[in-house]
Amino acid sequence: MPTERLSLATARRVALAAQGFCDPRPTGRVDRRHLRRALDRMGLIQIDSVNVLVRSQELPLFARLGAHPRTLIPDATDDGELFEYWVHEASHVSSAHRHLHTWRMERAREEPWRFADSLRAKRPGFIEEVRDRLADGPIVSGELAQRTGPKGSWWDWDDGKRALEHLFVSGQACARRRRSDFARIYDLPERCLPADVLARPSVPEREARKELLVLAARHHGVGTLADLTDYHRQMLTLCKPLVAELVEEGRLVPVSVDGWAQPAYLHPDARVPRRVSARALLSPFDPVVWNRDRAERLFDFHYRIEIYTPKPKRVYGYYVLPFLLGDRLVGRMDLKADRAHGALLVQAAHAEPGIEPATIADDLAVELRAMASWLELAEIVVAPRGDVAPALAAAVAATN
Repeated sequence: MPTERLSLATARRVALAAQGFCDPRPTGRVDRRHLRRALDRMGLIQIDSVNVLVRSQELPLFARLGAHPRTLIPDATDDGELFEYWVHEASHVSSAHRHLHTWRMERAREEPWRFADSLRAKRPGFIEEVRDRLADGPIVSGELAQRTGPKGSWWDWDDGKRALEHLFVSGQACARRRRSDFARIYDLPERCLPADVLARPSVPEREARKELLVLAARHHGVGTLADLTDYHRQMLTLCKPLVAELVEEGRLVPVSVDGWAQPAYLHPDARVPRRVSARALLSPFDPVVWNRDRAERLFDFHYRIEIYTPKPKRVYGYYVLPFLLGDRLVGRMDLKADRAHGALLVQAAHAEPGIEPATIADDLAVELRAMASWLELAEIVVAPRGDVAPALAAAVAATN
């Protein structure tokens, strides 16, 4: 049977529909139901501590829901609907899927993390002591500080942090974020998660990997083997035979995408919309663009975050958000929230090659105005950097 062939434009529309960009933004009050719908499309929300604009995990919700209460994620976490775990990096995940990750937790207990091994050798019983300490109430790592010498690099965790991280990775502790400073608060799972979530039987590794691959296909719509394994940070070599099984079972549909060197897989329930009319500023860690190779294949969008690039060597700016318009990434904006002065700063605004800057300025201005209002910033200041800046400054002025 011949493999179905998708045009690149069709693959883009499928991918964006899978991520919720064919769903209209709510027009009324946004609440927990809308969070659930968005999370159902994305599967997880990557966490990042950079706060130059807003915490990165808030941006995927804004991209899909528009203005919403900024307490949605922490409130859902406090109620046990979300939990944090290492999935696609540190991530917020629905607690309903925790049983698909318990094999990772069990493995962490059986094959201890190297930091845990060295800690056990150096301080026998210390990890267990820390776990017993959790029984008295939630703690942050600073309360277990053990370092006596000067602090080394920022990766140089003290013994208390290492113990807590081992308990976290092995599922013996949960973590949520302190609202004041974003620090991890560690606690016992039975105080963080509903009893029915903790009671669900662990899925064996092989079956869990298959379920995660199917979920990745649902969230991507269409993707290569590398795309599917990257979503939940699975090992490609282990998953290759599992994908073949899923094809045999009819849970994945093999397709080819014009211009892609590798075979692709379509979720059987993937939507294939005739058009996508999206407009959104995307976090650098949004699932649409977090896989830089996939973003290049889908959108011809070469994207590298420049936070760690020395300022003189930056091309586009410090914290650059891709601008999605229709079914294309048409520009990139370096944004910053100047909270002291109540301003959203557009430090640079660039159009992608082949995009006439003036054609995207009005839509971008509308999106920036919505973002500024959501962040309670009264003013938008456009710096004269980038080919979109002149038209954008005029469009922003017209929205005042």
